[in-house]
Amino acid sequence: MARPPTAAQRRVVEGADPGTGRLRGTDAQLAALVRLGLAFRHPRPPHDHFLTPAGHRLREAGPEPASAPSAPAPAGVFAARVGGAEEAPPGASRMREVRDAWQGLMELRRMTNPDGATDRPCGWERTHLVRAAALALEAAGHQPEQAGTPGYRVRATPQPEAIAVYGPALQPYAATLEEAGWQCGEYTEARTRARHLLASPRRV
Repeated sequence: MARPPTAAQRRVVEGADPGTGRLRGTDAQLAALVRLGLAFRHPRPPHDHFLTPAGHRLREAGPEPASAPSAPAPAGVFAARVGGAEEAPPGASRMREVRDAWQGLMELRRMTNPDGATDRPCGWERTHLVRAAALALEAAGHQPEQAGTPGYRVRATPQPEAIAVYGPALQPYAATLEEAGWQCGEYTEARTRARHLLASPRRV
């Protein structure tokens, strides 16, 4: 997010339906939450607004402490680890965050795919390819590359709706992504001869 939500926006998020994540608020509040990546507008009538995985995390974080009303709220924003220079977060707490984010993403699929399917990526994933693929890998227990430790790296590519996955175990990564609704192929880069996966979200 470019900036933390306002107090009024946080109240809308905290007031979301605990089961479905459906939001109630003014048109301006809901539009602002969509811009912040905390909500999405359902494509089918009546076009209600629902929390994204990041919105669910913010709601579960609870209200900001009264002693620090102007403090930003990074704890409510989940970021999938794409591999590289990222710091390693605490083990147990990170596992809970990843599990909750993955469950939120499954709910997002159920609510936004036209047939309610959870076995293939939704519109949000198609506009956040790198983060969506990285979340699928981390949720399955794969470790990202960090500080010289081998692991996966997920990177954008010039191709539409395609990401590249590098690492020491391409076949297990491919199996995980295919189970999560992606289609994968293994390729060799012409210049570096490095092997990598090219993965795209499946449509049917």
